[in-house]
Amino acid sequence: MGRFAARIAFSKPVMLIVVVSLLLGAGPFNLRVRAAEPEPRSLTTSNSFAGSAGVSYRAQFKFATTGTVGSISILFCENTALVDLPCDPPPGFDATNAVNSLQLGQVGFVLSPSSTANNIILSRPPATANAGDVGVYDFNNITNPTNPGPMYARFLTYSTSDASGPYTDAGGMALYFQNSVDINAEVPPYLLFCLGENISGLDCNTATEPFSDLGSLKPNLTAAAQHQLLVATNAGNGYSMWVQGSTMTSGSDVITPMAGGASQKGVSQFGINLRANTTPNIGQDPSGPGSGTAVAGYNLQNQFRFQSGDTLASSALPDDYRKYTVSYIVNVPSGQPGGVYSTTLIYVCLANF
Repeated sequence: MGRFAARIAFSKPVMLIVVVSLLLGAGPFNLRVRAAEPEPRSLTTSNSFAGSAGVSYRAQFKFATTGTVGSISILFCENTALVDLPCDPPPGFDATNAVNSLQLGQVGFVLSPSSTANNIILSRPPATANAGDVGVYDFNNITNPTNPGPMYARFLTYSTSDASGPYTDAGGMALYFQNSVDINAEVPPYLLFCLGENISGLDCNTATEPFSDLGSLKPNLTAAAQHQLLVATNAGNGYSMWVQGSTMTSGSDVITPMAGGASQKGVSQFGINLRANTTPNIGQDPSGPGSGTAVAGYNLQNQFRFQSGDTLASSALPDDYRKYTVSYIVNVPSGQPGGVYSTTLIYVCLANF
């Protein structure tokens, strides 16, 4: 019998509403417990002109977790509101001489000497805060960042008095600064989605060129390949990710799409799943600090299926970075006609705001 070449190729990812094309042709991270988010939360200023001095800021939020609170950190960043990523101080922003002029709700704090130009730390002897308690804190004499555009803030609570150790509650906010219009802003909606043959850690910039080669298809061998997809969003109702396309074909010759089941050598099969498999040895389980999950039909080890339009993974809540590994298997019988088998698949991810 003839041999069948197989290869997989992808286009580059797009942000927000993401459609990533794949060409299938013949031829992983430490999990961290997710912190509770203080909701609702807001950060407003008396002046949103870039470079303005003597500006007042008000931070307001509800505590999400019942427990001991000894300090609150308000960290200002130029690059992102995501608490797990490094923070770049906003150029020109200066809270060194900030004065805490008002406290409401959870009180008893003083400005910590550990505060810096871009990190306001409120400190008190550790005391109990209940989930749902409100905290309102006004600060005067702050200088806005020099550059127009967004600036981000991260709210973090700690059981210690010096903002050391693990944080308890954590959430991000955003402000927008410009030169002509006074605008206050809250968290901007976002959806991050990218794809590559491999993604190092949780960084889309490391996504490798989306191309794999399945080699020759043989009845005594299961051909397998994988790609990785990274998703994160602050959408209130999370996200949904699905796949569109057809099974692999060569002219009028077809490899049968699987309705669900195990890989069987010598049987016409094309299927995918989002798990770490042992038969064949391919794939990884979803990883990262997010809580999104693969849906039924694609979340069982060593069980595969493919149906265009099927949802592959979803989250019902705002979700931190979550990395999925999509595994592909192809089996052919001894009577499979020779040829170049291919398919074009489209992955779509939509945030549910």
